[in-house]
Amino acid sequence: MASRSASVLRAAARAAPRAAPAIRTPARSYSVLARVAVAAPSSPLKRVSPLGATRGVKTLDFAGTKEVVYERADWPLPKLQDYFKNDTLALIGYGSQGHGQGLNLRDNGINVIVGVRKDGESWRQAIEDGWVPGETLFPIEEAINRGTIIMNLLSDAAQSSTWPTIQPLLKPSQTLYFSHGFSVVFAEDTKVIPPKDMDVILVAPKGSGRTVRTLFKEGRGINSSIAVYQDVTGKAQEKAIALGIAVGSGYLYETTFEKEVYSDLYGERGVLMGGIQGMFRAQYEVLRANGHSPSEAFNETVEEATQSLFPLIGQHGMDYMYAACSTTARRGALDWAPIFEKANKPVFEALYKSVRDGTETRKSLEWNSRKTYREDLKKELEEIDSQEIWRAGKTVRSLRPDAK
Repeated sequence: MASRSASVLRAAARAAPRAAPAIRTPARSYSVLARVAVAAPSSPLKRVSPLGATRGVKTLDFAGTKEVVYERADWPLPKLQDYFKNDTLALIGYGSQGHGQGLNLRDNGINVIVGVRKDGESWRQAIEDGWVPGETLFPIEEAINRGTIIMNLLSDAAQSSTWPTIQPLLKPSQTLYFSHGFSVVFAEDTKVIPPKDMDVILVAPKGSGRTVRTLFKEGRGINSSIAVYQDVTGKAQEKAIALGIAVGSGYLYETTFEKEVYSDLYGERGVLMGGIQGMFRAQYEVLRANGHSPSEAFNETVEEATQSLFPLIGQHGMDYMYAACSTTARRGALDWAPIFEKANKPVFEALYKSVRDGTETRKSLEWNSRKTYREDLKKELEEIDSQEIWRAGKTVRSLRPDAK
């Protein structure tokens, strides 16, 4: 997921109220979560479903298709810690995902170290989060040499540019871990070609690193996909599952590197981010052009969606949301939904083609590799921030009863 900057996400995560899921942690920890866990030793990793069955590995029917899912109950914390007792997880990169996954691993009592450029911004942020130079924080090369599982969580562009340095350091005894299939799937453009003699796996949380951390601290857990690119040891999938739980996932589902990157790039450009911004602004501008005030246009476009209707969809489904609305709203929504689907389907088909043929990859690599990347990004985000819809939104949000 996109963010204004990794540092903003880290600051927000540090400032967020820290709930106290009861988990076991090592004796030394800088996490409030870990300190509370000492006083509450029971583990949240084993849950009971509404039907009374312990939740673990199971095959479920997803709209007529059988799929295997993995839940935390099959990996209670003592088992997780024992599984990784001889491993050192070297987390390379400390952006949004590195921050969230790294702190969750540490709080779960897993031996994890961070590798970033010495004295850079990420190095400073890691120290702020309690990683200790020479003990749990190292330059990238040294971290890779110390690690048994190499977690490459650098940005996609950085993975490409640093690969000539990283690749020669990798050893057959290590496991190479990604949280995005981008670099490996589009190797023709990124030049990231994993060695043939090592396990290569993926755990892809379905959300930002901030969400990975927040849901873990709340005792819940984000949903993540897992995939195996190379299985040299015969244990690659088992490692992926264990790592998925260790980084803070609530449940895991299977995919492939190709399907993960195709769905991810497609989704974030579509309804998750690009599409929703485009539709929000289009509706808002039409309301404004027809004489509606900024507050009314924002409330009818964004506020009601995010604060009332979208949460109902997330909790219960689209049909429930429709049923919870007025009869007039329900009738209009049912009539107009097929029209929007027909109008948007060609756009989504073109978008998927652009993802699959590598067009989006090449655009991302080119743009993210610019020397002026940060300045260019700041300018584009400021343009969104200055749009009337989002300026009006700041005032609307300040009026919420829970605003601080």
